[in-house]
Amino acid sequence: MCLAIPGKLTEISIDANGVRMGKANFGGIVKQVCLEYTPEVEMGDYVLVHVGFALSKVDEEEAARTYKALEQMQQLGELETPDVTEEDLPNESAAA
Repeated sequence: MCLAIPGKLTEISIDANGVRMGKANFGGIVKQVCLEYTPEVEMGDYVLVHVGFALSKVDEEEAARTYKALEQMQQLGELETPDVTEEDLPNESAAA
């Protein structure tokens, strides 16, 4: 099952390619998310995030209800997976 997880926006920026990005706090775990599909969101807003993309804005009460339901279903473990950056990937020339 694919789930969108609510996160609170703590930072908004534009990356080197001109893409609107942000940092979202998911109950203490902060991840980078793409905000291109939610141009109306501002710092402090809650957004529903699926595979790194903020899909919609939600209010704080809806975010709290969603977290509670996800905790009851034990579905929050995937948030603890670390983000992978280019620096983390193996160097192809070193493998050759």
